[in-house]
Amino acid sequence: MAIELLDPSHAKAYRQLMLEAYALHPEAFVSTIAQREKLPLSWWEAQLDDELSALFGAFVDCRLVGIVGLAFEPWEDARHKATLFGLYVTQAFRGQGLGEHLVQAVLSLAGQEPEIKLIQLTVSANSPAALALYQRCGFEQSGLEDCAIRVGEEYYDRVHMRRLVNIEDS
Repeated sequence: MAIELLDPSHAKAYRQLMLEAYALHPEAFVSTIAQREKLPLSWWEAQLDDELSALFGAFVDCRLVGIVGLAFEPWEDARHKATLFGLYVTQAFRGQGLGEHLVQAVLSLAGQEPEIKLIQLTVSANSPAALALYQRCGFEQSGLEDCAIRVGEEYYDRVHMRRLVNIEDS
């Protein structure tokens, strides 16, 4: 297993993995598979070539099996924050620590950016494995958004979490 920063050359594999995520876990994403599958490969390439985000991939035998992103704030007054987004590991590779390795890659990158003091994220309240993973990685709940996502006639809550970084003990 290897964790690597993704670039536009990974766009086809990134698209395929994200479409799988949207199809299998629609409650975890604001975007839908119907919206995303229509987008050209150039859109996916642009996502991997954005200076305001970094995406990491987990590779097993040269196959992309997991992803996570870190988005940076463009506004000066909010540059102390970054947002972890899009964590997904394909079903066949869950339970092997890939998710934790991906989150640690994001934490390591944030640690190299002294301006970042806080990483935030949202996660489906109905995903105990994801909640436990984020808690193991030092994230704490900071809020709950009721009925945040609607899939068909079902509503799903989102847990807001945060973790401090680059803050020296006083």
